[in-house]
Amino acid sequence: MIEKYKIVIGCEIHTQLTTKTKAFCACENRYGGMPDTRVCPVCLGLPGAMPRISKGYVEKGAIAGLALNCKISNYAKFDRKHYFYPDLAKGYQITQYDIPLCSDGYIDIPYIHLPEEQRPGGKDYVGVDFTGKANDVDGKYKRVRIERIHLEEDVGKSLHLEGAHSYIDYNRSGTPLIEIVTKPDMTSPEEAALFMQTAQEILRFVQVTNGNLEEGNMRCDANINLTVWEDGKEYHTPISEIKNLNSFRSIKDACHYEALRQLEEFKTNRQPFDPGFKNTMGWDDVNGKTVIQRTKNSFVDYRFTTEPDIKPFTVSDEFIDRARSKVGELPEAKRNRYRKEFGLSDFDVETLTSSKTLALWFEEAASQSKDVKKVANWILAEVLAIVNEKGIQITEVGITPKHIAQLADAVSDGKITSKQAKEVFADMMANGKLPEVIIKEKNMVVVTDTGAIESFVDQVISENPAAVQDYKNGKTNVVGWMMGQVMKKSGGKANPKVATELLKTKLEAL
Repeated sequence: MIEKYKIVIGCEIHTQLTTKTKAFCACENRYGGMPDTRVCPVCLGLPGAMPRISKGYVEKGAIAGLALNCKISNYAKFDRKHYFYPDLAKGYQITQYDIPLCSDGYIDIPYIHLPEEQRPGGKDYVGVDFTGKANDVDGKYKRVRIERIHLEEDVGKSLHLEGAHSYIDYNRSGTPLIEIVTKPDMTSPEEAALFMQTAQEILRFVQVTNGNLEEGNMRCDANINLTVWEDGKEYHTPISEIKNLNSFRSIKDACHYEALRQLEEFKTNRQPFDPGFKNTMGWDDVNGKTVIQRTKNSFVDYRFTTEPDIKPFTVSDEFIDRARSKVGELPEAKRNRYRKEFGLSDFDVETLTSSKTLALWFEEAASQSKDVKKVANWILAEVLAIVNEKGIQITEVGITPKHIAQLADAVSDGKITSKQAKEVFADMMANGKLPEVIIKEKNMVVVTDTGAIESFVDQVISENPAAVQDYKNGKTNVVGWMMGQVMKKSGGKANPKVATELLKTKLEAL
C-alpha cells in the first residue's frame, strides 16, 4: 500500500546570451530574419573551419554565474557532445562537460509566490508533506541549489511547415548559450515554474539575456521523478526529462501531468530506477499530456571528448572582478530595501524592480525628491501608463527623473494642487519643460493666504443657501460640492486643506 509520495524535480535551463556575435565566430547574434543569412563556415560546421572564443561570451557567462551566487573557475575548457539531429550541423555540440565555468550556486525563491500549502508548515499537497521544508531560508525563501552553469552553443532551428518536408534555419546555429543545471531540490510543479521565473528575472536584470520564452531564447528541460513510500519501503520511479518547455504554465502543467502519470505507472507497471537512465518526453500542450520521444543513458550516448580546436583557457581574478562589478544589486535585494527605506507596498516594489532600467530611473528620481512615495506613485500611475501604451522603454518617455522629482515636491510642498499637477504633467510630456518652469509660466502657485481663501469660502456660502440648509439637515456630503465651488472661484489655486478646514468651521458656526 502506498503511504505517501514526494515529487522530485531538477531543471536544466538553456538561455541565449545577448552578445553582439555568435559564440565561436563573427556572425551577428540576432533573433529572426531571413533563414540562413547569418551563417559562416564555422557555425555551419564545414570541414576545416576553426572556432574562436568570443570574450564577451565568457564575460556574460561569468556575470550570469555571479548573479546566481556561483563560483567562477579560473581554468576552463570546451568539450564535444556527440549526437545526431538534423539541426546540429557538425554532428556534435561544443559545450563544457567536466569543468564548467560556474558551479555551486543557488537561487532563493520566495514562498510568498507559492500556494500556502507549499510553504513551511503547509498541509499535504498531492501526497507531499511540506512541514519542515528542506533548504528553507529564514522561513521566507526556498533555496534551490545550482550544480553548474556551463557555456555551450545553440543549434539550428527545424521548421516543420505544411506539406511533406521540414527545413532547417541555421541562423541560430552557434548562438551563445548558458545551461543552468540545478540539484533536484524542487518538490512541486509550482516551485519549478517559480524557479524559472526567478532565474529569468535575475538574468534579465543583469542584462545578459532577453529571456523571451516566446522567441525560444530561454527554454527549460524539467527532470522529474517520484520518491514513493510503500509498505515501509522507499522506491524511486524512473526519471523523465521533459524537453523544451517554453512557458511558466507549460512547466507547471507538464510536471503536474508527468507526476500523476508516473504514480499510475508505479501502481500498474512498475519500472526499475537507474540514475543514469532517462525517458526523454515531449509536452503536448494541445492535449495536455507528456509523450515519450526516446530513452537515453547520458554517460554513453553523448561520447564526450575534449574539444581539440579550442585550447583550454584561464579566467583571471581581475576578469572575474570586472564581471562582478556588472552584477550590482539584484531585484529581491532592491525590493527589500525599497520596503525598508521608502515604506513602499509589495505591489509597488514588484513593479519598480521589474527591470533594471526602471529601477535605476526610479532611484534617480527618488534621490532628488523629498517625497519618495509621491515619486513612486507618479511613476506607477502616470509614467508607466505612457510607457505601456506606446510600447517603449522608460528612458524613451521624453522626460527625466528630475521632472518627476520636481513635480512630486511641488505637490508635497503645497505649491500646486493635485489637479494642477495633472496639468503640469501633461505639459511637461508635451514640451519637455521642467515643472518649476511650467508652474511659473502659468502662474499656478497655490493660494495659501488664509484671508484670500476665507473670502472665496464666504462667497460660496452666501451664494448657495440651499446647500447650507442641506448641510444643517445632516447631508454632510454637500461639503465636497461646496469645496468644488471654492476651488472654481480661486481658479484651482486655493490650498485644498486650508479651504476645507475653513469651510467646515464656518458651516458649523451657522
